[in-house]
Amino acid sequence: MRQARIALLIAALGASQAQAGLFDDDEARRQINDHRIKTEARIDQLGKSQLDLANQLQRQSEEIARLRGQVETLTYELETAKKRQQDFYLDLDTRLRKLEPQGSGPVAVDGEKGANSRATAAAAADPAREGKDYEAALNQFKAAKYKEAAWAFSAFVQKYPDSSLAPNAQFWLGNAWVAQRNCAKAIEAHSVVTTRYADSPKAADSWLAMANCQQEMGNPTAARRSLETVVAKFPNSQAADTARERLKKK
Repeated sequence: MRQARIALLIAALGASQAQAGLFDDDEARRQINDHRIKTEARIDQLGKSQLDLANQLQRQSEEIARLRGQVETLTYELETAKKRQQDFYLDLDTRLRKLEPQGSGPVAVDGEKGANSRATAAAAADPAREGKDYEAALNQFKAAKYKEAAWAFSAFVQKYPDSSLAPNAQFWLGNAWVAQRNCAKAIEAHSVVTTRYADSPKAADSWLAMANCQQEMGNPTAARRSLETVVAKFPNSQAADTARERLKKK
C-alpha cells in the first residue's frame, strides 16, 4: 500500500514536470514568433526607408542632370551671343572704316617750315601703312589669336596715338583682354577709350564692356555706375538700350 502511494506520487511529479516543460516550450515558441514578427517588421521598414532614399537620390540625380543641361545651354547661348556681338562689332568696324576719308600725305613746303614739316612727316604715320597695321591686328582678333591681337593693338595705339583708328584699336585691345578673361587689363584698356577718346562712337560700348567685367569681378556697384553712365551719356545708342535692360534686372 505504501509502495503504491509512493508510485502515484512519483507519477504525479513526473506529469507536473512534463506539463511545465510543455508550457516552457510554448512560451519559447511564442517569444521566438514575436521576435520574428518584430524583426520582419523592422526589415520591411528598413527596406521602405532604403527605397525612399533611393527614390530621393534618383530624383536629385535627375534634377542635377536637368540643371546641368540648363547651365550648358545658357553657357552656349551666352558664348553664341558674345560671338554674334563680336561679329557685329567687327562688321560695323569694317563698314565704318570704308566710309572714313583717307588721310593725305604731307604737303611739301619750302624753307624752314618745309623742313619742320618733313621732319614731322618722317615721324608721322603713313596712312597706307597705318591701315595695314590696323587690319593685321584686327585679323589676329578675327582668328581668335587674342594674345597676339592684344599685342598688335597695343603697338598700334602707341605708334599711332592720334590716328582716327586709335579709338577703335584701343576698344579692340580691351576686347582682346576680355577674350583672355583678364578683366583687370580689359577695364584698364576700355577706360582709355572712355577718357582719351570719350567722343568716339566706341566709348559707349567700352562703358558697357567695363560693366560686364566689373560684374564678373564681383563689383556690382561699379557695374551699375557704368551702366548708368552709358544711359546718361549715350541715351540713343544701342549700348544704352542694352544697359537699360540690364539695369531693370538689378
